[in-house]
Amino acid sequence: MIGQANPVRYPAARRAALWCVATLLCSGAAHAAEGGLVLTPDWGMLFGLVALFVVLVFPLDVLLFRPLLRALEERDERITGTRAKAEKLERETQAVLLRYEAAIAEARAASETERRARLNQARTSMLETTSGARGEAERELERARGELATILDQARATLRGQAQELAREAASRVLGRAL
Repeated sequence: MIGQANPVRYPAARRAALWCVATLLCSGAAHAAEGGLVLTPDWGMLFGLVALFVVLVFPLDVLLFRPLLRALEERDERITGTRAKAEKLERETQAVLLRYEAAIAEARAASETERRARLNQARTSMLETTSGARGEAERELERARGELATILDQARATLRGQAQELAREAASRVLGRAL
C-alpha cells in the first residue's frame, strides 16, 4: 500500500473542489435587504483564482498531499504492527505467567508432600523412641521394685529377729530374769 494513493480519499477531495467551483460559477448577484448593497463577482479574478487552483492542485497533490497521506498510512501501519506485537507479547507473557504459576503450585504441592512425609517420619521416630524409653523405664522400675522388695524383705527379717531379741531382752529386764 506504500506509494499508492488511497482511492477513497482523493475522489472526495476532488468532488468537494468541483462543488466549490460550481457554486462560485453559478452564483448570482447578492442583494442586501434594503436594496443598497449589491455584490457581484469580479469574473476576471474569479477565473484567475480557479485557474491558479487547478494549476496548483496537481503539483501540490504530488508534492504535498500524497507524501503526507503516505506518511500517515505508514504511521498507521506501524501503530497497527506495534499493537499486534504488543498483543502477541501480552499473550506470550500470560502463557509464561501461567507456566510459572503452575510450576510454583507444583513445587508447593511437592514441598507440602515432603513436609508431611518428614513430619510423619519424625512422629514415628518419636513414638519408637518414646515407646523404647518407656519400656526401658518400666523395666528399670520393675528391677528397682524387685530390689526394693528384696531389701524390704531382708529389712523385715532383720527387724523381726531384732524385735524378738529386743522383746526377750525387755521381758528379761522386766521380769528380772533371763528367758
